Amino acid sequence: MRSYLIAIISLLTFPFSGNGQQITYKNQRIACSADGNSAPDNAYKWPIGDPDDWGATPASLALVAKLGLQDRLVHYSYNNFIDAPAGPDKENNMKIACDGAIKYWDFPAERFFDVTTHREEAVRHLAVEMAKSTADDPLIFIHAGLSEFVYQAVMEVHKMEKTEALSHIIFLSHSGFNENERRRIWHRDWDDIKKIGGDKMQYVKIVDQNMKHVPDKLWHSGKDFSQWYWMRDHQDESIRWIYERILVHPKGVADISDCGMFYFLFTGDQQGSPQKFKEILGDGISM
Repeated sequence: MRSYLIAIISLLTFPFSGNGQQITYKNQRIACSADGNSAPDNAYKWPIGDPDDWGATPASLALVAKLGLQDRLVHYSYNNFIDAPAGPDKENNMKIACDGAIKYWDFPAERFFDVTTHREEAVRHLAVEMAKSTADDPLIFIHAGLSEFVYQAVMEVHKMEKTEALSHIIFLSHSGFNENERRRIWHRDWDDIKKIGGDKMQYVKIVDQNMKHVPDKLWHSGKDFSQWYWMRDHQDESIRWIYERILVHPKGVADISDCGMFYFLFTGDQQGSPQKFKEILGDGISM
């Protein structure tokens, strides 16, 4: 089944050029760090994290699982706002999302990290995965949260004297906010990361995956949940669960915009949509 699905996806895939780089997915290792913090960070002007990740994380992991690529996802950290407080598990929407994906789709639990409770372990784990990157074993890093956490991991790679490994990592982003926002004055941004890796850094940025004024395009349909009713009514319990996670957004919007990066990675298509997502997930995710 996995080889069949990858063959189907490959028919859709085409290289995308950004900053001189291209991505064609060929079974590379994948890492991701997301924000989505639920607990209020009252030391910052916007206390709550970006809740698009609450739905985007299960949607993204569903794509990975549909293709049978759980073993290729080597790192997933979340709640990655450095210095933000941890929240109780029952209200920790990113932990709920990741724990659900582990349960439904058999992801290795030891590769998931809540940065608010296990920051040092998360930084070290990502750094090790980055440091092992070579031309024969590259890494694709999906930048779904702010840059300070990533900076700390890249700095660890530098301390390991493995900076050359950074040339075998592609950093994929769609958000200027994630690249440049600082929650504390001492935090670092994407430009600071580049200072460590220099010209070695490979960086691809796709179009912003939000288009809430056009509900059937991209990955943010505003308050029009009808675009996602196919999830609500799906025969697969795990896909119905994704819809439930989308509903928890506190502003009552259907926003899973970071999922667009995973969709792009596997298809080469920057212009995803609810319908295209439906076509990939099909009858469901078999385990």
